[in-house]
Amino acid sequence: MNASDAPLAGCRGDVVGLEELLAARERRVARQAMLIEQHGVPVVSLTIVMPGPVKNNRWARRALQEAMLSFDRLCDARNWPVLSREHRCLRSGPEALYAVDADLVRLKASAIELEDHEPIGRLWDFDIIDPAVSAVSRKALGYPPRRCLVCRRPARECGRARRHSLDLLLSTIGDIMGEHDANERG
Repeated sequence: MNASDAPLAGCRGDVVGLEELLAARERRVARQAMLIEQHGVPVVSLTIVMPGPVKNNRWARRALQEAMLSFDRLCDARNWPVLSREHRCLRSGPEALYAVDADLVRLKASAIELEDHEPIGRLWDFDIIDPAVSAVSRKALGYPPRRCLVCRRPARECGRARRHSLDLLLSTIGDIMGEHDANERG
């Protein structure tokens, strides 16, 4: 690795294909359904926003760790019983699932607040799945769509148009992680 590679060192890892990503998503959905059946409460599914073919790298693992710490603190502060908590570090990316005995709307609103206001929250993707309703969206609760990592437009719009290069997206994630690490140190 030369000096110009240093800023992107956190994004190195195994390349994952679309079939593996889809299979991981199917397994996660099955696990969500099992938790809902076991506990009968909303399930919080946490994944990390990591564009490109490498989904499990140092940045993604650190982002998941920070997201879980923030979510654990939130549940403690709100006195929400966590009936199940698990995480996996897969080639397709790190992920966590929680079964939380809490109001669905309050859970989603609180997760959105974490995503929008924590320093690295833009890298977190909290989905809240209800036993009767399926997933609850930002739009359904009156929140604006997630913003692009680079330009602050709606993320879906930029993603579909491939408006930004992978190098720019990863560089932006590196900046977010570097800024977060700097804030943690001092």
